[in-house]
Amino acid sequence: MSDDKNRKVIRELLREHGQTYAAEAGIHLRDTPQPLYRTLVLAHLLSARIRASVAVATSRALYEAGLRDARRMADATWQQRVDALGEGGYRRYDERTATQLGDAAEILLDRWGGDLRRMRAEADGDADELRELLQELPGIGAVGAAIFLREVQDVWPEFGPYVDAKALQGAERLGLPRKTVDLRRLAEGTGAADAALASALVRAALDKGIVEECTGRAA
Repeated sequence: MSDDKNRKVIRELLREHGQTYAAEAGIHLRDTPQPLYRTLVLAHLLSARIRASVAVATSRALYEAGLRDARRMADATWQQRVDALGEGGYRRYDERTATQLGDAAEILLDRWGGDLRRMRAEADGDADELRELLQELPGIGAVGAAIFLREVQDVWPEFGPYVDAKALQGAERLGLPRKTVDLRRLAEGTGAADAALASALVRAALDKGIVEECTGRAA
């Protein structure tokens, strides 16, 4: 497609779907411990083979149950975690995830004082190192680490721009370039931050209807 057509597709995509998953979950992301931790948990939930809408709803349910930081997550009983996960609709993986969330919170507290900013400092601007550190936490694999980096790149800019494999898959389905620099160039003038652009592309990867909607309107 021409650049003009690509820009139209990007504009349509961002207009309707240019929101991070953290924002959808009600997380006001900033560089402070609680929203960073909630985003980590959301990345954990999103990385499972489950609908994104269920992961988002479960993130909200955990917050409403008071499991908002590593200390509260670790101090909660296994059954309290299971119940909160079930309230959000995360029933298929609730028992295993309840265990992983508790274990991960304990490790985060022991190694980094429950503060992901300390993990950021340890990575020292190296995205590969940060991915490895994140994967020391139970339940956070390569996909979960990528989701976390994608979501936090605007508040941790040394790791951006970060467009992960799933976002690039969305770009391909939309007929857009698969290079981050080209995608950012096409999004210039929209006012969209890098994390919103990446999340919008992920939504296109997950929903064929979004691809048809955006390409149709841009035609």
